[in-house]
Amino acid sequence: MVGGAILRQLQARKDAGEALTLLTRTHAELDLTSQAAVRDFMMAEQPDVVILAAAKVGGIMANNTYPADFIYENLMIECNVIHQAFAAGVKSLLQLGSSCIYPREAAQPMAEDALLTGTLEPTNEPYAIAKIAGIKLCESYNRQHGVDYRSVMPTNLYGPGDNFHPQNSHVLPALIRRFHEAARDNLDEVVIWGTGKPMREFLHVNDMAEASLFVLDLPQDVYAANTQPMLSHINVGTGTDVSIGELAQMVADVTGFQGKLGFDTTKPDGTMRKLMNVSRLADMGWRAQIDLKDGLQETYNWFLNQESVRS
Repeated sequence: MVGGAILRQLQARKDAGEALTLLTRTHAELDLTSQAAVRDFMMAEQPDVVILAAAKVGGIMANNTYPADFIYENLMIECNVIHQAFAAGVKSLLQLGSSCIYPREAAQPMAEDALLTGTLEPTNEPYAIAKIAGIKLCESYNRQHGVDYRSVMPTNLYGPGDNFHPQNSHVLPALIRRFHEAARDNLDEVVIWGTGKPMREFLHVNDMAEASLFVLDLPQDVYAANTQPMLSHINVGTGTDVSIGELAQMVADVTGFQGKLGFDTTKPDGTMRKLMNVSRLADMGWRAQIDLKDGLQETYNWFLNQESVRS
């Protein structure tokens, strides 16, 4: 999802006359968990800049069901891409992480310096450890080899290109699918996991793509002045959040569902609040632009178009 959004913005720059050669591979074309495959790609293509947006991702159910897959695949992707980029002479790299890197009880909103100050949320700890390792890989290569490898930590992302699988997707696309099907089938109730009280922040993928390129384009001295050698990541978010219950009602409104919302309190809530402190990025000149209601409507329209294509 986010890789596609970044690619669209880079293609727009190219169409506007910027001298860019865009190198891409699909998952089927290049297995990033294979050290040999990534090495061969990097050595053959010799890129100047690498943007690492690939990851194995999912919501609470997927993280609980496949913890070994989440830690192994994400560690392999990061280790292979970052190291083989360095081996091929790449001086500039941007890797995308996740807000789940922060401790479960981190002070809200979560600032960059909260990293490694407490216990992680158990439901996604394997994924979070892999994402923390990615940050530390970039920091370590910068310190030892003098390259310019940067990390951005987005909050919950949504938008065109998302995964709408009813079990393995993140909360927002999962809600869109469930409420869409409930409205279609005239159901009386949709039951939401947990109490509906946890607070979450949501960033449209187009905003994330813009922020990623903004950070990538920063002069090295500006980036360094706003980070630290041992704390080199930058948060990306909106700085505002909503409860899961409020989000569910917003999705119900967008999809036209007229029934009742129920909450299954036997299911886990996860972290009760995850709001990003985005003051560092704001001070450098970037803020999110897409309102959640507008973004939800656009995302639902995209989902409907995909459904019509499949049918």
